[in-house]
Amino acid sequence: MKNYFKEIEKKLGDEIKFEKLEIVDNSHKHVGHKFFNKEKLHLQLKIKSLYLNSLSKINAHKIIMKILKKDLRDKIHALEISIEK
Repeated sequence: MKNYFKEIEKKLGDEIKFEKLEIVDNSHKHVGHKFFNKEKLHLQLKIKSLYLNSLSKINAHKIIMKILKKDLRDKIHALEISIEK
């Protein structure tokens, strides 16, 4: 799992500048839900980025979603994004 989080961190870091990134796996909170799939993750990104803060919230989220597009299709079921100031 740590390797996959490093992969996400690299993908984001290659495209955007951020000062801090925390990735939280909340998958355990969704066990038993109707569409739960143990092969896909429920993640929360807590990202501190002057660059992303200079954009509208929607545009910042679009950039992150575009970077992680393949992951969202293959490995991530749900993604919560928190952009910290």
